[in-house]
Amino acid sequence: MALELRHLRYLLAVAEHGNFTRAAEDLRVSQPTLSQQVKQLERTVGAQLLDRTGRTVRLTDAGETYAHYARRALRDLAAAERAVLDVADLSRGHLRLALTPTFTAYLVGPLTAELHTRHPGITLTVQEMTQDRIEAGLLADELDLGIAFQGPHLPGITATALFTETLSLVTGTERPGARPAGARAQALPVRSAADRHLALLSEDFATRGHIDAYFAAHRVRPHIAVEANSVQALTEIVRRTPLATVLPDAVTHDHPHLEPVPLEPPLPARTVTLLRRENAYRSAAARAFTDLVHHLVRTRGYAPA
Repeated sequence: MALELRHLRYLLAVAEHGNFTRAAEDLRVSQPTLSQQVKQLERTVGAQLLDRTGRTVRLTDAGETYAHYARRALRDLAAAERAVLDVADLSRGHLRLALTPTFTAYLVGPLTAELHTRHPGITLTVQEMTQDRIEAGLLADELDLGIAFQGPHLPGITATALFTETLSLVTGTERPGARPAGARAQALPVRSAADRHLALLSEDFATRGHIDAYFAAHRVRPHIAVEANSVQALTEIVRRTPLATVLPDAVTHDHPHLEPVPLEPPLPARTVTLLRRENAYRSAAARAFTDLVHHLVRTRGYAPA
């Protein structure tokens, strides 16, 4: 029997679902057809690839080995198809980008606008996810590029430093008694933050962990009145209430109703990085976007890494 790509996809689907019925539903084929195709694959390679004796169908040792190469083959084939469709003049193309959540508040808008202005034929898929999921997605060839932070990275991930992100206490300029427009805020001692009522990102954000570690290091226990899983929600809350928050300074650049107040000592800065899979095929769209990111970092005056 000649091996076809569907045999690889069928095997991986059963392994992922641990069940022929659910795998067949996902693949939109009948269960008998799926079972027959997997048995044909096993006869072709001369080994049992699935253990069907338990309540859950699992890969055998031979199946684990075969599935490893099957995933890589399908990933490389997908990259080959994108390479064929890639057009060096950027008249068309597609880019799969992922960012950690706070970057959607101040980076994704300008980057998308600039990409569309320069290369309107390139389509863009943007996803917001945690850094570990970004790196896993890059390694699985589900993403082309990611924007996250410098730190320990998974083997096979290449990180290029973009700029240094600084954070400050942020208050609204519309609240009673706010500082006059144009007046610069003086640094606030960190212990004074204990007297403030804060609205902070929820604990599933890496930025929140960064903030909590800073306060803990200085033995400050701020009063957290609101937690939110959206930077946009925080900016609206702070704009319209006496509450303060802690956000990257870059978020306030496009929000005239928000005022950054530096803390003393300052919150530790973080290095923002562009992530990609080492030795991955770099499409013309990915190369153009990389150049665009570096250009935008320079023009917006972000602190160099």
